[in-house]
Amino acid sequence: MENIIELKDIHVSFEGEVILDHFNLNIKDKEFVTFLGPSGCGKTTTLRTIAGFIQPSQGKVLFEGKDITALPPHKRQVNTVFQRYALFPHYNVYDNIAFGLRISKTDEKEIAERVSEMLKLVNLKGFEKRNVTSLSGGQQQRVAIARALINNPKVLLLDEPLGALDLKLRKGMQTELKRIQRQMGITFIYVTHDQEEALTMSDTVVVMKDGLIQQIGTPEDIYNEPRNPFVADFIGESNIIEGLMLRDLLVKFEGVEFPCVDKGFGENKPVDVVVRPEDIEITEPKEGMLCGTVESVTFKGVHYEMMVRSENYLWKIHSITYKEIGTRVAMEIIPEYIHIMAKEV
Repeated sequence: MENIIELKDIHVSFEGEVILDHFNLNIKDKEFVTFLGPSGCGKTTTLRTIAGFIQPSQGKVLFEGKDITALPPHKRQVNTVFQRYALFPHYNVYDNIAFGLRISKTDEKEIAERVSEMLKLVNLKGFEKRNVTSLSGGQQQRVAIARALINNPKVLLLDEPLGALDLKLRKGMQTELKRIQRQMGITFIYVTHDQEEALTMSDTVVVMKDGLIQQIGTPEDIYNEPRNPFVADFIGESNIIEGLMLRDLLVKFEGVEFPCVDKGFGENKPVDVVVRPEDIEITEPKEGMLCGTVESVTFKGVHYEMMVRSENYLWKIHSITYKEIGTRVAMEIIPEYIHIMAKEV
């Protein structure tokens, strides 16, 4: 796929504080791309730079290879859906969706056809005459999406649009957004600090921290092969402990040697070891195994979350096997579930 958007050496600062510095990113056409990171990491600033609401003091924004850095927002082939949907409360659903077409003086017959298409797309057929203030949060969001898509943008920007919805509705809308993106066949660029949201919907995840890209990859790559401790800890839950890479395919941590699948770190090199809580199996203690004592147990519905204290580390373990507090247990970890990271300098 070709790049639809390229950010080249972007610099943005506010009141002397640098938000993006020498920021570079390519976004491919027809992808669902998510900017993921904690508050203040620069993800919304990046989105607004693409939209044209923020003008970088340095660098270029390219759209299909053409420099659009100085182009105002209304002349870019992108539309934005905000967390606050910015619907017109005195308009009904039909008029809200039709607004952009009427501004461009589109024929009313064509408007009616395209509004009908959008209502079908977002599953709001029959809601044309409803006042938007009478709609639920999820329905209002669908109206905002339809209004943004009716102008046929090549890129849709979404700035934490599910943040105001309750958990069940948010999960349903995640599926809906992915369906709409596939059906429309356009690029979606999504901003969130919710890791599950990013993993559920995205083709590509861009993990950010302090205005810098920490890792770019598929949800599977980001989750299973985190590049550094920040990514490992931010995406899902992780046990991150100090280890010693004895040689290729063999690592030692907590005094126990474990076969692993990683290589190329050298011999007797300090490393960080990442093990996900769900990848640890609780067994009976035996000689030479990694052992610990259960300090707490919390029922999470699909599993128990246990905190197990070994000699030097408090492990988080997700297991369907219940163990009482104070029980001595062993922890088995197969080689494929051990991820090795080089120590950060």
